Amino acid sequence: MAGQLKEVRNRIKSIQSTQQITKAMKMISATKLRKAQEAIQQMRPYSKKLQQVLSNIVSNAEGDISSSLSTTRPVEKVLLILITSDRSSCGAYNSNLIKLAKATMREKYPAQTAKGNSIIWSIGKKGYEHFLKNNFKVNGEFRDIFQHLNFESVQQCAQAAVKAFENHEFDAVDIVYSEFKNAASQIFVVEPFLPIPKKSKPVGAVSSDFIFEPSKEVILMELMPKILNTQLFKAVLDANASEHGARMTAMDKATENANEILKSLRISYNRARQAAITTELTEIVSGAAALQG
Repeated sequence: MAGQLKEVRNRIKSIQSTQQITKAMKMISATKLRKAQEAIQQMRPYSKKLQQVLSNIVSNAEGDISSSLSTTRPVEKVLLILITSDRSSCGAYNSNLIKLAKATMREKYPAQTAKGNSIIWSIGKKGYEHFLKNNFKVNGEFRDIFQHLNFESVQQCAQAAVKAFENHEFDAVDIVYSEFKNAASQIFVVEPFLPIPKKSKPVGAVSSDFIFEPSKEVILMELMPKILNTQLFKAVLDANASEHGARMTAMDKATENANEILKSLRISYNRARQAAITTELTEIVSGAAALQG
């Protein structure tokens, strides 16, 4: 009985220690989330408007401008830029992104995947470690971006993808990431990166008539790389905020689960202690009765 009480006490102490860790991690993630949320909320409208402007211009060009970045060609080789986290303890966040990347290769690019022409560039260590372990074609050159998150480091990745697309190393580039909605939920998306998608016109719609200065060609050549850099940076900021939101939620749930386990263990401990006291009293009364007899 004494051994059972000691075991329960040890489990209670262990869970209390774990609960302190989960509370601390939740507070840290909440602090980081506020900063990450401010960053993506400021960046998202700017990035979306730039993408909309570029898509409209490319869609209305009607062939008078030739750009390798907006030219659609037969897809033989595919690049997926997968954005995961560097650390765990964020629930199913990383596993959902990995599943989405695999589903994209299997369903959207089945022929290319079967031929081994689907390649993954991983931003974040968790995605890189998983696909490397499972013998996928994965490049980890940009996996440490989150250690020094800034526009310049993300720009290097975007420029490398643009250069590879222009050199026909890849015929399509997609970004797999988590779009931040709120602290409790994220939206896992696959977003086309290259070639630059054209906006479909409704039937009977009139083309927008822009006046370009200095010229449409110069503006497009100047805007395209900058907007692509901004698009990838926005995706990384979205993923950063989503990671902290997922970790904060996961640690909050872990803390609640620890409370439930502690309640159950305390009840078990009290029952065992009461049983031990009852047994001791019974032995004392039986001994006294035996002496009197």
